[in-house]
Amino acid sequence: MTLLFQVGPFVFLLLAIALMPLLHGHFWERDRNKAWVTLVLTVPAILWLVLQGFSELLWHALTEYAQFLLLLAALYAVSGLIVIHGDLPNGPGGNTLWLALGTILANLIGTTGASMLLLRPLLRANHHRKHNRHIPIFFIFTVANCGGLLLPVGDPPLFLGFLKGVDFFWTLRLWPQWSVVNGLILLVFYLWDTRARGDWAATPKERHPLRVEGLTTALLFLAGVIATLLLQAPSIAQSLGRFLRANGLAWRDPWLSPWGGIVVLAALTALAVLLIHRPGREKSVLVWTPLREVAILFAGIFGTMAPALQLLGSLPTSDWTPARLLWSAGGLSSVLDNAPTYLAFATLADPGGPRVLSGARPELLAALSCGAVWMGALTYIGNGPNFLIRAIAEHMGYRMPSFLGYLAYSLPVLLPVFALATALFFR
Repeated sequence: MTLLFQVGPFVFLLLAIALMPLLHGHFWERDRNKAWVTLVLTVPAILWLVLQGFSELLWHALTEYAQFLLLLAALYAVSGLIVIHGDLPNGPGGNTLWLALGTILANLIGTTGASMLLLRPLLRANHHRKHNRHIPIFFIFTVANCGGLLLPVGDPPLFLGFLKGVDFFWTLRLWPQWSVVNGLILLVFYLWDTRARGDWAATPKERHPLRVEGLTTALLFLAGVIATLLLQAPSIAQSLGRFLRANGLAWRDPWLSPWGGIVVLAALTALAVLLIHRPGREKSVLVWTPLREVAILFAGIFGTMAPALQLLGSLPTSDWTPARLLWSAGGLSSVLDNAPTYLAFATLADPGGPRVLSGARPELLAALSCGAVWMGALTYIGNGPNFLIRAIAEHMGYRMPSFLGYLAYSLPVLLPVFALATALFFR
């Protein structure tokens, strides 16, 4: 019975997130119903923590949830400060460069923020084409998933690793894996798009030059968000403190406590929203529905994950190889939420979690990070932005494939790329 209360809520919540959109999509699309399911599954886990005397774990989970949600909200608001006017450059080359830009921005404003910023201009530029279904699908592959591998702000699993003690810049060492996987996917896209070049004969005659509004303001806010995260890392705060004291500019380390960082992120988010909606400014199109969904579901994930991770940490570690960890964690990330999957497998690999792995077994953490980020692209339910991109594309007149139809695109394109990356980097 104890085991049921300790891991049951976590398992059942992940199954609900994975299966409810397929089995009862109409019921699951209402945020109120998600909230009730989440509440029913989270309360037993919270009671278990309290009755077992682990109230400190509960408070820690609440703190991490607030940090996680405020970071997503801040990056989402930053993307809303930018408005893109005009039409993209014409042709497969322009489309490919736009996707390449998205793979870079995904690391700075998150996969969701980059998707909301770049998706609509790309879809507008290709709306007139007869064969255009592949465009939002490759957007899911790159911008919404594989692009966000280089910084913790890129994808939720990596940010959870940062919250658990992984150095902020640790994931930058994954640039070879990032380059190979995204480069190959972009090459396949370019060839695919070039094959359909007959569609370009129907290009509208009137085009408007590309213009970006609000970029400077967005960069200032982004710098504030990243500085807030960095100052919550003791090692970075100590290094900066030594520099400032040597120049007579400070008397202590400029370290931000977790809740201090939460307050700063909340203030930056609120100010960004006010600037987005200030009078006289052309508003960007921000859809807040996915952020509400994330807030509801991750409240349950963080609440139910605490007792489950404690149990996983008490189990004997397995003899993981990088390739086995990449495909095991990645395979589950394609059908479950990739953020808790990342933490669960990090704990299975070492009871110390991502922080210990980053120092003792960096090759395992590299494989885990790549698997969780990359393989969220294999299905619609592998990562939060996937369904959102599908909904926006359908709203703009694109005929998107079904759940199984999407696999007919993702498996032939992505599996060979991931297999090659495994052979190159994770033998």
